[in-house]
Amino acid sequence: MADAGQKAPGRTSVWLEGKVRRAGRGQPSGLDRDRITEVTVRLLDAEGLAKFSMRRLAAELNVTAMSVYWYVDTKDDLLELALDAVFGEPELPDPDADEDWRDQLRTVAGEYRRLLVRHPWVSPLAGTFLNIGPNSLALSRTVHRVVRKTGLPAHGITGAISAVFQFVYGFGTIEGHFITRSAQAGMTQEAYFRHAMTTAGRAPGAAEMLKENEEIMTARGGDTVEEMRDRDFAFALELLVKGIEAMVEPT
Repeated sequence: MADAGQKAPGRTSVWLEGKVRRAGRGQPSGLDRDRITEVTVRLLDAEGLAKFSMRRLAAELNVTAMSVYWYVDTKDDLLELALDAVFGEPELPDPDADEDWRDQLRTVAGEYRRLLVRHPWVSPLAGTFLNIGPNSLALSRTVHRVVRKTGLPAHGITGAISAVFQFVYGFGTIEGHFITRSAQAGMTQEAYFRHAMTTAGRAPGAAEMLKENEEIMTARGGDTVEEMRDRDFAFALELLVKGIEAMVEPT
């Protein structure tokens, strides 16, 4: 027994605390953890992380809030389950397949980007939790095995993974939030982009900066915001691929 005044251990992860699906008398009928997780994901997609609550979830399930606690101890446990559920969505390449590592790396990076854009609430949770659920580990395992195919020395594997996937994390996070803000403003992405650029152009010194960037923006190409982002993403990812190739050659 802990001494009086001793703090209880901090929460670690729903995957580490030996929590099992609850059962017993009084268990609400028609519910299970998978169903609760599925509805959680749907609410997070529709309303965002800030508006999510156990009461809101219970109302969507047409049960009492206490009924949900038959299956999870805390809201954080449920968010962690939802996070791992969507980590199962990407279509991952088979690292054992006879396929070039460059193509497989592009595939995984693109799938991760689409995941972050499709579920904007994922990025803050992925930066909060340990990401050790079964789907998250499957994704991590694929990433590690693909990067090992590059021929990089063992001490460079984690650095290469960080370079590629922290870039994708940042890119997908900003993209997802931009799309969300556009929708909240009731504007298309193009209209929101033009509005932002016009507003920024009124700031002191901004006009000169925008003038200097005209050539870059013209060369960037793309008729829509989405096309511009796709080109930026593809080029940036290719820079990282070339960087890995350059680091492999001397070894």
